[in-house]
Amino acid sequence: MQAKIKQEDLEKWADYLLDHSLGGIQEDDVVMLKGEYITWPLIQVLKTKIIQAGAVPDVFLVEPDNDRGQIWGAAMAKHGSMEQINRVPDWFKDRYENMTKYIEILGAESPDLFANLPDKKSAAIKKADMPFKEIRLSKPWVLTLYPTKAFADMENMSLEEYTDVVMSTTLTDPNKLEADEQPIYEVMNESDTITIETVRPEEERDLKLSMSIKDRNIIKCTGKNNFPDGEVFTSPDANTVEGEIFVDLPVFFNGVNIRGIYLKIEDGRIVDYDAQENADTLRTIIETDKGSHRIGEVALGMNKGLQTALKHPLFVEKVGGTLHIAIGESYPECYIDDPNSEEGKQKIEELKDEGIVNSSAQHVDIVVDFREGGAGKSVKLDGREITSTNNIWKVD
Repeated sequence: MQAKIKQEDLEKWADYLLDHSLGGIQEDDVVMLKGEYITWPLIQVLKTKIIQAGAVPDVFLVEPDNDRGQIWGAAMAKHGSMEQINRVPDWFKDRYENMTKYIEILGAESPDLFANLPDKKSAAIKKADMPFKEIRLSKPWVLTLYPTKAFADMENMSLEEYTDVVMSTTLTDPNKLEADEQPIYEVMNESDTITIETVRPEEERDLKLSMSIKDRNIIKCTGKNNFPDGEVFTSPDANTVEGEIFVDLPVFFNGVNIRGIYLKIEDGRIVDYDAQENADTLRTIIETDKGSHRIGEVALGMNKGLQTALKHPLFVEKVGGTLHIAIGESYPECYIDDPNSEEGKQKIEELKDEGIVNSSAQHVDIVVDFREGGAGKSVKLDGREITSTNNIWKVD
């Protein structure tokens, strides 16, 4: 079953991605368009506009058993060997290096095809895919999400209802986010530490997690890399993360929903963890590598127009009045103004050696709801409390 989206809405969506997110298309561009065949209506509109601009589209159709077009899909994880996983074709790297801009359209037809894969092989595929992820992130890129029946089922919504929620948010003018994010950006930019207080309901126990964001670059998100968007984020000094946190909003990962996550972190390392639902999948994430035992991001959701907390990370982490941290990889741009320069790359490697920047094949956002009824209690920036009011973070 295909989502019904008006042609004019597809055209507007494509224009936002090409012009707002990627800054326009030039004749010498090679634009990779990656997504499953079920996302074809949007891919087709994007492809046409890229050709009309004089550039070249590289359409990368993702196999249904492959989560986000990694180097290998579920078949390799189930039936392949470690040697096969590491035998990556040379042309795959060439394809990524030759493209100049990247659009990934999320949206799966059958996410159950890549759910509950063998732990070690799944982690090995993530590791093998890491070099291509780094290439993608070094070039202009944007992610967006196409509504599918499988994703609607995950939300216990009809496809029509789900499509309405996705499209009403996606087609909102991203320029309106700037004014909402600026006050929080200014306070974060002046702060050295962030302290997060949550409650673990089964124990009725208050938890506190703190970390240093001193001298970090604070990033406002207004549709340049995620669409829709709406967050203010940074990466902490990974060594300084300390305490406990309970995460109440569900996390969608590899076709599985994880709910009720608890983490205990000492000296920057996750030393204890659990989940009320699908704890085995949480274990798979955390036990991927050394870096997946550490935290790579802290962020505030700032999209006040997004009130339905859909489970997909692209949406749930943007809900106004939420906070998320990420298990795994840090963002180099939060430490260095130009991480792609030779000097920047060298500095990032030094910071990795010191444990300040975290390196991992994983980057999994987990989200706490600070709106009424959520597990979030308070967020303080250098002791200055910020509050979630009417789906927006405000400085007291």
